[in-house]
Amino acid sequence: MMAPLYKFGAFGDATSLLVAFLVGIGFGWALERAGFGSARKLTAQFYLTDLAVFKVMFTAIVTAMLGLFYLGWIGFLDLSLVFVQPTYLWPMLVGGLVLGFGFIIGGYCPGTSLVAMVTGRLDGLFFLLGVTFGILVFGEAFPLVKGFFTSGRMGVVTLPQVLHLRYGLVVFLVVLMALGAFAGAGWIERRFAPPRGEA
Repeated sequence: MMAPLYKFGAFGDATSLLVAFLVGIGFGWALERAGFGSARKLTAQFYLTDLAVFKVMFTAIVTAMLGLFYLGWIGFLDLSLVFVQPTYLWPMLVGGLVLGFGFIIGGYCPGTSLVAMVTGRLDGLFFLLGVTFGILVFGEAFPLVKGFFTSGRMGVVTLPQVLHLRYGLVVFLVVLMALGAFAGAGWIERRFAPPRGEA
């Protein structure tokens, strides 16, 4: 059967929730093992001394991209059935800035704060409480910002469409960009690494 399996009814809602729970547990465990449950590890990227977060996230993006591309190419995955979030340019830009500033100020993103809280870190708990409070405030204030929330609608947009290039070529270019970014990140870490004994 061609994937996505849930879309074709290979398993139901209850099984999908169980799969999501198990994947979430595994993802949280991997984050903690990588040190991403520590605000110091996460904020080190903003001081350019440890770009592990950047490298891990870029690796995840490239891995998912290659997986989708090749699974579609061999006929196992119907890419037309994979959900792509529609683009709302202005609210997404503002949301990205808010998330970025929150990451810098608090030292966590929502997922890593949950990992930190589960492992007993109080700063993770307070960050998660702040996120929850912000969600509640946004939910209550949504009627006031609904117009902005749906502004800049561009529909479903992908890089091949924007660049007017073939999907495979865009995949190849992103892989090259990732390799260059990893090399550059390594150079930056060496350039800004604190002297021995001061880390």
